[in-house]
Amino acid sequence: MASVNDYQAKSVSELKEELLNLRKEQFNLRMQKGMGQATKPHLFTEVRRSIARLKMVMADKKQAGAK
Repeated sequence: MASVNDYQAKSVSELKEELLNLRKEQFNLRMQKGMGQATKPHLFTEVRRSIARLKMVMADKKQAGAK
């Protein structure tokens, strides 16, 4: 998974695209879990935390743009 520094280097449009990809991955993991096929349960936590990191960086960029 990407770090905060990786996300800070990207543009806002790239961050939105990455967020969409992470949300799709999260959905796929939930579907696998629902069907009893979840083979790597640690990925749930990693994806959730990556989404949180990404949202934090997007909020920082938005706040910096407003100043």
